[in-house]
Amino acid sequence: MNILSEAWDWLTNSANWSGESGVWSRLGEHLFLTVVCLLISCLIALPVALVLGHLGKGGALAVNISNVGRAVPTFAVLVLLLLTPIGEYGDWPTIIALVLFAVPPLLTNAYVGMRGVDRDIVRAARGMGMTGGQLLWRVELPLALPLILTGVRIAAVQLVATATIAALAGGGGLGRIITAGFNLASTPQVVAGAVLVAVFALLVEALFEIGQRLAPQCSKGGMR
Repeated sequence: MNILSEAWDWLTNSANWSGESGVWSRLGEHLFLTVVCLLISCLIALPVALVLGHLGKGGALAVNISNVGRAVPTFAVLVLLLLTPIGEYGDWPTIIALVLFAVPPLLTNAYVGMRGVDRDIVRAARGMGMTGGQLLWRVELPLALPLILTGVRIAAVQLVATATIAALAGGGGLGRIITAGFNLASTPQVVAGAVLVAVFALLVEALFEIGQRLAPQCSKGGMR
């Protein structure tokens, strides 16, 4: 309880929230890194999943290959990247490692969502004369949206939690608070940093939960 009390004291100390090494600055860095990695991951995974899901060919193989990446620890990937010439390019080793970590849930959920669309609806849309593109954007995508958003939510929350490894590569983010706590042998600061990451992840989870509740309304709009 004493450590928790000291961690609370650390969190409520305004001096720890200001400056370049303060919580607000580290939170901004963490958010920026998470958003960048999530956008890159979506740009890679979603187009592939949507096209393969629409065609119904090669998707299972792509999902299985991407899921192999889940067996490789993100930290191990980061260390290996740091030992290559890529390690000389700032935050790119961290970004690449996190993107590889985020792609599998995005690809899997989007593909499963596309293949889970009622085939009767698809056949009816084709019977109405819809082209492949119209079928994808006006029928399959809106109906698959809830599951696609689930994949985005999972990836976003995982990125928030895992982006702390950026500190190990000299990057920014809330992980710097934790590593600074270790360097100072300050357990309360380490706990405070962990609490900040957990709260941030919960907030991201809540935002995407709200988005998923609104998704059915978007799906209905897409079918009009």
